[in-house]
Amino acid sequence: MDITTNYLGLQLRSPLIVGAAAPLTEDLDHLQRMEDAGAAAVVLHSLFEEQLRQERLELHHHLEYGTESFAEALSYFPEPEVFHVDASEYLQHISLAKKMVNIPIIASLNGSTLGGWTHYAQELEAAGADALELNIYNIPTNMEMSGEQIEQSYISIMQAVKSEVNIPVAIKLSPFFSNMANMAKKLVEAGVNGLVLFNRFYQPDINIEELEVASNVLLSTPQAMRLPLRWIGILYGRLEVDLAATSGVQKGQDVIKLLMAGANVTQIVSVVLRHGINHIKVIETEIINWMEEHEYESITQMRGSMSQINCPDESAFERAQYMKAIQNYQPAHSLV
Repeated sequence: MDITTNYLGLQLRSPLIVGAAAPLTEDLDHLQRMEDAGAAAVVLHSLFEEQLRQERLELHHHLEYGTESFAEALSYFPEPEVFHVDASEYLQHISLAKKMVNIPIIASLNGSTLGGWTHYAQELEAAGADALELNIYNIPTNMEMSGEQIEQSYISIMQAVKSEVNIPVAIKLSPFFSNMANMAKKLVEAGVNGLVLFNRFYQPDINIEELEVASNVLLSTPQAMRLPLRWIGILYGRLEVDLAATSGVQKGQDVIKLLMAGANVTQIVSVVLRHGINHIKVIETEIINWMEEHEYESITQMRGSMSQINCPDESAFERAQYMKAIQNYQPAHSLV
């Protein structure tokens, strides 16, 4: 039984990648346990440029505060453990992870300026990252910015990073483009190595007792898998790019569906947070058992078999299927 796959030029033992899940990937012991449980690769938690810049501003403030009034203050420095002013901790984490585990380590970068994207991308490569995932977590609210400008910003970031590093680069996208297929095509033409579908935006809530906007984290459910399933099925075979599915993967059957749609790999996060690191082995066992039962010899054999390009009814991935689904739906109980 061959469950190996390729992603971003990396030969992986299986399609199971642990996605960027803090606090799981922040702990080196956790990374070792993930490898032991069968994870084929790990995407580290994101390095946020805004956080680094804020820390620099805070350090600068504390270094300069009061120096105009007291000569003694010129020799004062804050406690070093209080301020982390660069990416050294994250870079060291990559270096130590590479020494501890044999699976690929994919760094995740969330930048806010073009210079920041390229600068930190170079440092991540130098630290030993096997590949880089650009996590563009951005919700445009500028009413003067056009859709074309937003799309071009993604392309510019990706091209700038690609020009500065030699490791493969994937980009984690949101689904909120006027034409997702065209956006994917533009990124592939611009040189991206992989598309990660899709980024989940954590929506705010309102605390009506405290009268404040509250943030919270909701782990994904199986329903969230339908969106990447659909778009991977549409893109497979039409673009020369690796496809990673993320969101909603809970069990081996979910992985199989996404592979049949055309995914190279699936990223798992919520299920590991819910059930623990050892659950990776459970999912792998479910995949192998299903393949044996249905007489599949390899992941390659099934990949893309149910994509739009290989599906007898191509409209099943598009709007024509919407009307059929609504017409065929039967409520569980009488509505009378």
